[in-house]
Amino acid sequence: MILVESRNINNKADFKEALINPNAPQGGLYSPLNLPYFDGEKYSELSYNDFAFKLIESFEFGYEELFKKALKSYEKFDHGFAINLNKIKDRVYINELWHGPTRAFKDMALQPFGVLLNEFSKDKKILIMCATSGDTGPATLKSFENLENIKVVCMYPNGGTSSLQELQMRALDKNNLKVLAIEGNFDDTQRILKNLLAKAEFREKLKMQDYELCAANSVNFGRILFQIIYHYYASLKLWNEFKEKIEIIVPSGNFGNALGAYYAKKMGAKIAKIKIASNANNILSEFFNKGIYDLRGKILKKTISPAMDILISSNIERLLFDKLGDLRTNELMNSLKNQNYFILDQKELQSLQEDFEADFCEDSECMRFIKESKTLIDPHTATCFKMLDTSKPSIITSTAEWTKFTPSMIKAIFDRDCKDEKEDFKLLAKNFNLEVKEEISKLFDLNLQDKRVYKSEEIENEILEWMKK
Repeated sequence: MILVESRNINNKADFKEALINPNAPQGGLYSPLNLPYFDGEKYSELSYNDFAFKLIESFEFGYEELFKKALKSYEKFDHGFAINLNKIKDRVYINELWHGPTRAFKDMALQPFGVLLNEFSKDKKILIMCATSGDTGPATLKSFENLENIKVVCMYPNGGTSSLQELQMRALDKNNLKVLAIEGNFDDTQRILKNLLAKAEFREKLKMQDYELCAANSVNFGRILFQIIYHYYASLKLWNEFKEKIEIIVPSGNFGNALGAYYAKKMGAKIAKIKIASNANNILSEFFNKGIYDLRGKILKKTISPAMDILISSNIERLLFDKLGDLRTNELMNSLKNQNYFILDQKELQSLQEDFEADFCEDSECMRFIKESKTLIDPHTATCFKMLDTSKPSIITSTAEWTKFTPSMIKAIFDRDCKDEKEDFKLLAKNFNLEVKEEISKLFDLNLQDKRVYKSEEIENEILEWMKK
């Protein structure tokens, strides 16, 4: 299969090319023109890795042996298994996607992605850049640490992640990895990334140092591919139990996770509605309910679910392309860029609502769901409970382990402020009889007082100077 640009299908790339250079010529995203049908029921008895390989095979990208090697990265996960379906009610499961090395769902894509990119770059040097609102950063850094021909620059909004997520990134800030705290919010950070990816002069300067530029954010289809798998696999397990189509609830910021569920549905997964749960930055609920994507007058709000503190959801473009085609997508994205909004017509909105529902959850509601839960759920997972219909077979997509958000957990469960995060972290683990990974506990002992915060105009030069070292 050849991937095409979402804004002009005449711009094409094979999987390897799109993985290494995801920056399509007109600023769009490489996407499938048509998704293959995959009869998952034929493979429902297979292990997760074997099922994943069969699904990837249906795309006919080639590189079969390399994909097999990439999927072996899941052997690093808890008990050597990629996901955990945790039954919490008769017809409700939590799909725990955070059992990888950095305790977040981003490991599901970035562990195999790292293997692929490392193999594809054996004969070249690559600089990988990513912008993160919390979990992409640690997962990207962990995936590429200590590799010879790959360097990584990870940017995050200062104060825009949890303290433990920041500690995870700072602990990896060495050797071939560079971590930069940015003045501004995640949208500012993502804008810096997109501008540098598109800047010819920056690329030329990197080429002078023999480096090519790549992105590890979900603008890269290599990320999305692995996110399709776990939604298909989990929905198949429930289909086998209930013989009813499954509702999947996804906490959504940049929309890549929800897009994976949509692609799985189109490929044949027995999924009814995909429910989009937002936090107080409810740009997506407005989009799916009213058909308008409107940034005018919007100010990003800081919430207890920081990975979803996003107003510009990059992967909405891939959904628009799949529903409306490249010409309309180009028109809409140009309107968003130039006028800060676009509006769908009624027919287009109805097309979206055939597959999606959306709502948003204020912090106070999230905290109530955390307090009422019999198992520890992080603030992002908590947003999903507002959209739960227990009369239907449902999967709540859990994107991060609670350990990353101790202050919010303490406030929700004990109605008090967290004064000593390390001690409260231990308290939660003890009260719920949970064992915490030693590498997570050790992060609280790090002393990271020398952090510098960078202005947007400083980033390019800082990266180029670091590359010379």
